[in-house]
Amino acid sequence: MPAARFCTACGAPLPSPPPVACAACGTSHWRNPKPCANAIVLDGDTVLLTRRAHEPWAGMWCAPGGFCEHGEHPLETAEREVLEETGLRVSVTGYVGVWVDGYEDDVINVAYYTAAPLGPPEADPDPAEVSELDWFRLDELPSELAPPGTLAAVVAVARDAGPVLDRRR
Repeated sequence: MPAARFCTACGAPLPSPPPVACAACGTSHWRNPKPCANAIVLDGDTVLLTRRAHEPWAGMWCAPGGFCEHGEHPLETAEREVLEETGLRVSVTGYVGVWVDGYEDDVINVAYYTAAPLGPPEADPDPAEVSELDWFRLDELPSELAPPGTLAAVVAVARDAGPVLDRRR
């Protein structure tokens, strides 16, 4: 992944590759991975996807998830992020794996978990993060998935994996 050349906050050229602070606005740019967790929420042969309301990948479909908070286990992040983004309570049922992807000018390490709804599969998306959500058949995913080149593979692994989870840490 190429190093950032422009500030993501103000667009000014960066004086060197990250780690660097923008000379124009002071925004720090780093090249260290950020831990994230996403949930592949399954209900029978369907999966819950959210349409991103912001960059990167605005308008593309992704699994609900986000950045881990300080000291938070990725399993807890996955459950919290689904609730925050969709209004749906879920319980993690299995571990799918970790994928590494580019994200804006940085890198993210995403732990993916399978999860099951704890109630009816209706949800109310957070408009700041999600412009739409929908349930898709596992064999009929939309073409615009994010992260590009990753989410389809993650869903395939989740579909083929059995629900195995040891919640001990």
